[in-house]
Amino acid sequence: MFALVVATSTDLRSRRIPNWLIFPFLAAGITVSGWLGGWQGIGQSLEGLALGLLLFGLLFWMGGMGAGDVKLAAAIGAWIGPMQLFFALIVTAIVGGIMALGWMAIGRLFPDLLQGTGDLEAEGKREDEGSGEKAIDGAAPVRQRRRVRKLPYAPAIALGTLISFFAR
Repeated sequence: MFALVVATSTDLRSRRIPNWLIFPFLAAGITVSGWLGGWQGIGQSLEGLALGLLLFGLLFWMGGMGAGDVKLAAAIGAWIGPMQLFFALIVTAIVGGIMALGWMAIGRLFPDLLQGTGDLEAEGKREDEGSGEKAIDGAAPVRQRRRVRKLPYAPAIALGTLISFFAR
């Protein structure tokens, strides 16, 4: 619980989740799982870790998530195992979607979202000379605009994980 609170607060403040928090949290999850469940517990812990890495790693690879979010999901998976993690990530996606809609409404970003959708599709059509960044008809590079609209996802991961426990 402490790790989720710290990850959430640092992600909200700086859009980063520190490794000094995640790696001990992950190692403790494997250790506790092994202590409580022996080799089977360690296996469940490693399966949860792998599921978190796989699902969120894919989103990271696609550019939709930060590496800290991937490591946080893997560490949570090490604590709760693959079945509970899968359920937690479904709830996390719902919570994250609600948060994103609220964030866009508060920031009045709905028109920008529609504009950005078309830009993302056309991103590969022309490269901006000199910088290596892709641009559409002289507009700011799509990647740069995407950075400005980053949504901290650790709060959604934390809420999704906690809700998944209370929902069972």
